[in-house]
Amino acid sequence: MSRDTVNAICETFPGAEASDPWGGGHDAWKVGGKMFACIGSKLPGVNIKTDSIETAEMLIEMGVGRKAPYFHRSWIVIPLDLPEDELRQRLADSYRIVRKGLTRKAQASLAPFD
Repeated sequence: MSRDTVNAICETFPGAEASDPWGGGHDAWKVGGKMFACIGSKLPGVNIKTDSIETAEMLIEMGVGRKAPYFHRSWIVIPLDLPEDELRQRLADSYRIVRKGLTRKAQASLAPFD
């Protein structure tokens, strides 16, 4: 998989928008102004949000991902070489977590997901 694959998956999520908030070639995917995925400019992998610090630690221990530098401890970096269906599922889970945290009004403005 590649950066293009991640971007192609993320752009299918309702209300998802890409930006480069820090410059330098980052792809930060947001819904309702809140980030759910970020590809750095240099390090391989994509940063995703998990539902808790405990879940992130468990996934790191299982070897699914590694600690995401510069992000909260509930975020992990997953490799881009995951099978596409697993990559899609992990990105979708992160999207759902962030979308669920939006205001009701913001959630209502988005097309259904799932």
